[in-house]
Amino acid sequence: MSVCLFVCLFTCLCLLVLQEGPFVYMSLVGTVQTSKGFLAELWKEYGKADSRWLFSDSNIVSIEILTVVLDSVLAVLLIHAVLRQKYYRHFLQVSLCVCELYGGWMTFCPQWLTGSPHLDTTHWLHLWVYLVFFNGVWVLVPVLLLVQSWFSLKTLHNDVITKNK
Repeated sequence: MSVCLFVCLFTCLCLLVLQEGPFVYMSLVGTVQTSKGFLAELWKEYGKADSRWLFSDSNIVSIEILTVVLDSVLAVLLIHAVLRQKYYRHFLQVSLCVCELYGGWMTFCPQWLTGSPHLDTTHWLHLWVYLVFFNGVWVLVPVLLLVQSWFSLKTLHNDVITKNK
């Protein structure tokens, strides 16, 4: 499990720093819509599904700032904790997963409550690939890691109880 977890965390870290980090930068110095370059084009393509990413929506940018900074640090610390088998590994894992799930919730819940005015769900690519698949990965992986932490902590707890009897 540690190799799979390491690959997952390293991929997460790379996406946070190399893809979402530039989005934050573009949004703070202008907008994705007015930016140039490969990553700007990538975000413009995603902006076809969720237009808030094009014009530096303050809610999206504030969530992404927190995500890029906090989640990147948590991912680095968690990679270290996994590789070194540190006692605080599951604390970091649960913290990172909750941050990811909260970020996803705060990204989409306001849209759902207001009738999704910025989401294009009419085109199958925008709905099923960009919105459901890409964002679903950021839900599925944290949920699986939370379940994994649950069972690991349960086993540790049972071991301590058995040892103290």
